[in-house]
Amino acid sequence: MRLALFEPDIPQNAGALIRLAACMEVGLDIIGPCGFVLSDRDVKRVSLDYSEYSAVKEYESWQNFIETIETYENKVRIVLLTTKSTMSYVKFSFKRNDTILLGRESAGVPKYIHEVVKNKITIPMNSKVRSMNVANAAAMVLSEAMRQTDLLPKK
Repeated sequence: MRLALFEPDIPQNAGALIRLAACMEVGLDIIGPCGFVLSDRDVKRVSLDYSEYSAVKEYESWQNFIETIETYENKVRIVLLTTKSTMSYVKFSFKRNDTILLGRESAGVPKYIHEVVKNKITIPMNSKVRSMNVANAAAMVLSEAMRQTDLLPKK
Protein backbone atom coordinates (compact mmCIF):
# COMPACT_ATOMS: atom_id res chain seq x y z
CA MET A 1 0.00 0.00 0.00
CA ARG A 2 1.31 3.42 -0.96
CA LEU A 3 0.21 7.03 -1.27
CA ALA A 4 1.13 9.18 -4.27
CA LEU A 5 0.86 12.96 -4.36
CA PHE A 6 0.65 14.58 -7.80
CA GLU A 7 2.50 17.91 -8.27
CA PRO A 8 1.90 19.26 -4.77
CA ASP A 9 1.49 23.00 -4.24
CA ILE A 10 1.61 23.29 -0.45
CA PRO A 11 4.70 22.20 1.50
CA GLN A 12 2.77 21.75 4.75
CA ASN A 13 0.52 19.13 3.11
CA ALA A 14 3.53 17.23 1.80
CA GLY A 15 4.97 17.32 5.32
CA ALA A 16 1.71 16.02 6.78
CA LEU A 17 1.67 13.19 4.23
CA ILE A 18 5.29 12.27 5.05
CA ARG A 19 4.27 12.06 8.69
CA LEU A 20 1.14 10.02 7.85
CA ALA A 21 3.21 7.62 5.73
CA ALA A 22 5.67 7.13 8.58
CA CYS A 23 2.95 6.53 11.16
CA MET A 24 1.06 4.06 8.97
CA GLU A 25 4.20 2.35 7.61
CA VAL A 26 3.40 2.99 3.94
CA GLY A 27 5.42 4.48 1.13
CA LEU A 28 4.82 7.92 -0.32
CA ASP A 29 5.48 8.83 -3.95
CA ILE A 30 5.80 12.52 -4.74
CA ILE A 31 5.24 13.18 -8.43
CA GLY A 32 6.79 16.40 -9.66
CA PRO A 33 7.24 19.02 -10.46
CA CYS A 34 6.49 20.35 -6.99
CA GLY A 35 5.55 23.94 -6.26
CA PHE A 36 8.32 24.01 -3.62
CA VAL A 37 11.57 22.27 -2.71
CA LEU A 38 11.04 19.13 -0.62
CA SER A 39 13.77 20.23 1.77
CA ASP A 40 11.67 23.34 2.43
CA ARG A 41 11.52 24.47 6.06
CA ASP A 42 7.70 24.20 6.07
CA VAL A 43 7.84 20.55 4.95
CA LYS A 44 10.29 19.74 7.74
CA ARG A 45 8.29 21.65 10.35
CA VAL A 46 5.17 19.59 9.70
CA SER A 47 6.83 16.22 9.08
CA LEU A 48 8.97 16.64 12.22
CA ASP A 49 11.76 14.06 12.25
CA TYR A 50 9.48 11.42 10.69
CA SER A 51 11.23 11.56 7.31
CA GLU A 52 13.65 8.91 8.53
CA TYR A 53 10.69 6.57 9.16
CA SER A 54 8.97 7.02 5.82
CA ALA A 55 9.84 5.63 2.41
CA VAL A 56 9.48 8.70 0.21
CA LYS A 57 10.27 8.42 -3.49
CA GLU A 58 10.41 11.45 -5.74
CA TYR A 59 9.54 11.33 -9.44
CA GLU A 60 10.30 14.08 -11.94
CA SER A 61 7.01 13.65 -13.77
CA TRP A 62 3.88 11.55 -14.21
CA GLN A 63 5.57 9.72 -17.09
CA ASN A 64 8.57 8.88 -14.93
CA PHE A 65 6.25 7.62 -12.17
CA ILE A 66 4.22 5.42 -14.54
CA GLU A 67 7.32 3.95 -16.19
CA THR A 68 8.79 3.09 -12.79
CA ILE A 69 5.71 1.43 -11.30
CA GLU A 70 5.18 -0.64 -14.44
CA THR A 71 8.49 -2.36 -13.73
CA TYR A 72 7.45 -3.52 -10.23
CA GLU A 73 7.11 -7.29 -9.87
CA ASN A 74 3.79 -6.98 -8.04
CA LYS A 75 1.33 -5.23 -10.31
CA VAL A 76 0.44 -1.83 -8.87
CA ARG A 77 -3.15 -0.64 -9.07
CA ILE A 78 -3.62 3.13 -9.01
CA VAL A 79 -6.73 4.37 -7.20
CA LEU A 80 -7.48 8.05 -7.77
CA LEU A 81 -9.12 9.97 -4.93
CA THR A 82 -11.19 12.64 -6.67
CA THR A 83 -14.30 14.76 -6.28
CA LYS A 84 -15.19 13.68 -9.84
CA SER A 85 -16.30 10.17 -8.87
CA THR A 86 -19.48 8.66 -7.49
CA MET A 87 -17.79 5.57 -5.97
CA SER A 88 -17.53 6.03 -2.22
CA TYR A 89 -14.20 4.97 -0.77
CA VAL A 90 -16.00 2.87 1.86
CA LYS A 91 -17.72 0.82 -0.86
CA PHE A 92 -14.55 0.30 -2.88
CA SER A 93 -12.62 -2.99 -2.51
CA PHE A 94 -9.00 -2.12 -1.87
CA LYS A 95 -6.06 -4.46 -2.57
CA ARG A 96 -2.74 -4.69 -0.77
CA ASN A 97 -0.78 -3.41 -3.77
CA ASP A 98 -2.89 -0.27 -4.29
CA THR A 99 -1.37 3.16 -4.66
CA ILE A 100 -3.83 5.86 -3.62
CA LEU A 101 -3.26 8.85 -5.90
CA LEU A 102 -3.96 12.33 -4.54
CA GLY A 103 -4.23 15.36 -6.80
CA ARG A 104 -2.67 18.78 -6.57
CA GLU A 105 -4.32 20.89 -3.87
CA SER A 106 -5.22 23.70 -6.26
CA ALA A 107 -6.42 21.68 -9.26
CA GLY A 108 -6.58 17.92 -8.64
CA VAL A 109 -5.14 15.90 -11.52
CA PRO A 110 -5.32 16.79 -15.22
CA LYS A 111 -7.78 15.23 -17.64
CA TYR A 112 -5.17 12.89 -19.16
CA ILE A 113 -4.73 11.19 -15.77
CA HIS A 114 -8.50 10.86 -15.32
CA GLU A 115 -8.56 9.17 -18.72
CA VAL A 116 -5.90 6.55 -17.88
CA VAL A 117 -6.73 5.74 -14.26
CA LYS A 118 -9.59 3.27 -14.15
CA ASN A 119 -10.25 3.17 -10.39
CA LYS A 120 -11.66 6.42 -9.01
CA ILE A 121 -13.10 6.98 -5.56
CA THR A 122 -14.51 9.88 -3.61
CA ILE A 123 -15.28 10.87 -0.04
CA PRO A 124 -19.01 11.62 0.34
CA MET A 125 -19.38 15.08 1.87
CA ASN A 126 -21.51 18.18 2.17
CA SER A 127 -22.57 19.25 -1.33
CA LYS A 128 -22.11 22.93 -0.42
CA VAL A 129 -18.30 22.58 -0.23
CA ARG A 130 -15.73 21.78 -2.94
CA SER A 131 -13.21 19.52 -1.21
CA MET A 132 -11.31 18.81 1.97
CA ASN A 133 -7.63 19.09 2.79
CA VAL A 134 -5.58 16.55 0.85
CA ALA A 135 -3.77 15.23 3.93
CA ASN A 136 -7.04 14.77 5.84
CA ALA A 137 -8.60 13.01 2.86
CA ALA A 138 -5.55 10.75 2.50
CA ALA A 139 -5.72 9.77 6.17
CA MET A 140 -9.39 8.82 5.90
CA VAL A 141 -9.00 6.75 2.75
CA LEU A 142 -5.70 5.15 3.71
CA SER A 143 -7.15 4.05 7.03
CA GLU A 144 -10.08 2.34 5.31
CA ALA A 145 -7.83 0.74 2.69
CA MET A 146 -5.52 -0.62 5.35
CA ARG A 147 -8.43 -1.84 7.47
CA GLN A 148 -9.89 -3.73 4.53
CA THR A 149 -6.56 -5.34 3.61
CA ASP A 150 -5.43 -6.04 7.20
CA LEU A 151 -2.38 -3.80 6.79
CA LEU A 152 -2.88 -1.53 9.79
CA PRO A 153 0.34 -1.35 11.82
CA LYS A 154 0.50 -3.79 14.71
CA LYS A 155 1.21 -2.37 18.17
